[in-house]
Parts: sequence; C-alpha cells; structure tokens
Amino acid sequence: MIPLPLARIAEITSGALSGMADPRAVVRGPVVIDSRAVEPGSLFVAIKGARVDGHDYAAQAIRAGAVAVLATRPVEGPAVIVPDTAAALAELAAAQVRALPKATVIGVTGSAGKTTTKDLLARLTGRIGATIAPVGSFNNELGHPLTVLRADLDTRYMVLELAARNIGHIKELTRIAPPQIGVVLNVGTAHLGVFGGKEAIAKAKGELVESLPRSGVAVLNADDPLVRGMATRTDARVTFYGRAESAAIRAEGVVMDATGRASFTLRTPSGAAHVSLKLYGEHAVENALAAAAAGYELGLPVATIAEELSEATPRSRWRMEVTERADGVTVVNDAYNANPDSMRAAFGTFGVLGKGRRRFAVIAALRELGDDSPALNAELGRLAGGSGLAGLIVAGPNAEPVLRGAHEAAQQAAQQAAQQAAQHAAQGAPRPGGQAQGGQAQGGQAQGGQAQGGQAQGGPPGYGEPTRIVHVPDAEAAAAELAAWLRPGDAVLIKGPRAMGLERTAELVLGGATQ
Repeated sequence: MIPLPLARIAEITSGALSGMADPRAVVRGPVVIDSRAVEPGSLFVAIKGARVDGHDYAAQAIRAGAVAVLATRPVEGPAVIVPDTAAALAELAAAQVRALPKATVIGVTGSAGKTTTKDLLARLTGRIGATIAPVGSFNNELGHPLTVLRADLDTRYMVLELAARNIGHIKELTRIAPPQIGVVLNVGTAHLGVFGGKEAIAKAKGELVESLPRSGVAVLNADDPLVRGMATRTDARVTFYGRAESAAIRAEGVVMDATGRASFTLRTPSGAAHVSLKLYGEHAVENALAAAAAGYELGLPVATIAEELSEATPRSRWRMEVTERADGVTVVNDAYNANPDSMRAAFGTFGVLGKGRRRFAVIAALRELGDDSPALNAELGRLAGGSGLAGLIVAGPNAEPVLRGAHEAAQQAAQQAAQQAAQHAAQGAPRPGGQAQGGQAQGGQAQGGQAQGGQAQGGPPGYGEPTRIVHVPDAEAAAAELAAWLRPGDAVLIKGPRAMGLERTAELVLGGATQ
C-alpha cells in the first residue's frame, strides 16, 4: 500500500486515535483482517464476525508488528477507533485508488468463471505493467478493499473480481474502485434463491457496466442474451466476445482433446492466433475469450494474448484441479463452489477426461436456490445418475432431491441398456459395454445409507456393475467411502457448494494437503 501515517488514516476513516497511538507512526502494509497474517508495519482491521471477534486478537496483532488496530472500541495497544470497521476499510481503499490516478481498474463479474477469468486477465496485464489481483475469490465487501490496499505507486493495473449477494453490492464495490473496463461473463443460477430470478441477477451484475465512464469499455458476452442486453445500460464503448459471428473477439474451430482441454483460433479485428488451453473444460474457452477481449482493449497484440492464454495454468485453488495419484487414479478437485451451471460444465468435462475408465463422483445438494431448490437439486441428481458413473456419493444435508433424481436417471439408463442389449442379442451382434445385472436397476430407498441403481449408458466398457449411489453425512465420510471403491486407473470428480468443504474429501483421497 501507499505508506500512510496514523493521523491520515484517522482523517480518511473519520476515526479517533486511541491507546497512546502516535499520529506520526506510518503504516506501510499490508492491511489484514487475520492476525496470523500480520507483518511489521501492518494495519490490523478488527472485524466482528458471527463466531470470532477480531478485537480479541488485537494484542496479538500488535505483538506481531502491527502499527495499529482499526477497531470499534479501545483495545490493548495503539488503535484508530471508528463506528464501523468494514465501512472504514472501504473508505481507506477508496482513498488509495484516488491516490493512484495512473492505475487502470478492471472489474470482472458474472455468475460463474469470475476467478478463472480474473487470473487469466491478471496474467495478460502483467505483461504490460505491475498488476494486483485478488488471491482466490477475494471479491466481497472485505476482500475487495483488502485487494485494493495492496496497490502502491508502481501499480498500473488492478484486476478486481466483483461478487453480488444482492442488488447494490456491485455498485458499492465500484464506488470503492471505479473501473475503466468492466467484464461481464454470464447470468446464471448462482444465488438464485437470494435474488429471486435471473432478471434480478442480471440487474445486479449490470451495475458494473453502469459504473463505467464514457471513456471506458464494457466487455460483454455476446452468447448470453442477458449480458448482451447490458449494452444499453452504459455510456461506455461496448466490445463483444463469444462464439457468435457478431463477436469482435471470438473463438473459431473449438476442439477438445482427450483430457478435456480446448484449443481454438482466437479471432480479433486485427488478426488471429492459435490457442491451446492448459485449463480443463470447454467452459474455459469463454473465460479465455473474456480475458482476451479485455487484453485486446488494452492494446496487447493477438499473438501475445494467445501465447499467455496457452501457457496459463490454474492460479486459484480447488477449481478443476486435476491430480493423478501414484496408482493412476485421477482426482478432479472442483470443490471451491457449485451451482447448476457449473455442475453441468464439470460433469461434461469429466465425461471427456474419464472416458473409458471407471468414474466416480462426490457431490452435495446445491444451496441458495430458493423455491426452485427441490427441482434444481433433483435435476442435479438426474445429471449425475445418468452420467455413466460406477459410483455416486452424495454428501451432507438436504440430499433427498439429489438422491431421488439420481435413482430415477440410473434406473432409466439401466432399462435403456437392457433394451439395447436385447436388441443386439436378437440381431446376433456382440453386446456393447456392460449391462445392468438382470437388465434391471435395484432402486428404492437406501438401505444402511446406500442404494443401487442401474448403470447409465456410456459407462466404461467391460464393467457390468450397476451404478452405486450412497448418501454420507460429511466430507470425511465421503473420502472413507471412496477409499473402499477406488482401484488403479479410476477417475473421481469432487464438486459441491463451498459450505460442504468437499476440498477435504480431495485432500484425504490424495493422501496429503490440498493442492
């Protein structure tokens, strides 16, 4: 951050010095909300949460080298006392941005893909200037200003991720750090229950383009009608990306390899170049195009953009991390978060990556879907149950709709497999792949925590086992169940809502610390 004396911090935040604080003492950063992250010269911001009160760690922060504590009450040590520490943090970050007029702020929002796009774009801007970007998904009312406060006089680009849990949230984040470029990826079903509908989600995401100045640029997904419609909500120049012919920055000739990674021709108004992504999943194409469009607006040559996109690997944890164990078991850890759209993308990629192998999945019921939750979770179950898995583990609470949908899909797949086998037998042809035992699924309620359905079409050749569907209470139990199932050469997908902590399942299955 830009070094600031405590007197100036108190002025910016409308605070009062306390605890024998020296007004001339200088905070040089970082600004942190976790006392374990304090370094000499830090400012520790005491946030009172639902379970932990940062004020209780003020003395520890001072001992670790913090210059002072931003607090709402006197603490043991130098402090700046303010009415609301989160609001004061925001004001401090806003002042930081105003002190850096040469820094270009780029905002990225969308229902899915924000973090990957942010990481790709930060890689691109890093080619032309000092860049700061959030670690992981620091994208809310705390993470956003904390990221901004990492900037200093050398910073030329701030690539910021903006999340919304309600109308007005993104507007407030753009007030803290007004963007010159705004990237909107998609309008999906994440937090559908909180917003009440996709139109409300689009209204919230569109606050980013509304904040842009006339001299700015809105980078919009031409393939998403709700995003494309945001072009009317800004006075800034608009550039479209996507696969549509109307997109100025588009992907042509997309091809997926056997590991689920895409290659394509990146087409721009000034030329084209080949991109071969190291990121997994076809949905990574859209993320790459969004980053490419913003990079192009910053003046990067298309060849440079293609080179950087082709070299990029995941920077943030638990997002389509693919790890192979010593015994050949492939673990796909996509456990950071989940919604109906990202679940479909993950299963699509997993079907390619695990083709011809025994495949297993660990999932959990999706959350924040409102009145649509039972139907959308049943749809998730049908997706998983019909994906040709050898086994499916559903972890955690509220799993009934998921289990019901999975059994329905597995039984339907078993019946189709039996019918196909009978047709081939009647024609005297060899039976393709495996067949459900007796041509029927063993459905019904779980016995002893598990139930079996029929194997879906597309299962690995030669395996005649029915799909096994099990419900377990938590991430640890899911790992224990998997340990009994997995054999060398198998593949497993682990994905669920953040609150379920399924990254713990991946950690245990891999036999060590999470990646």
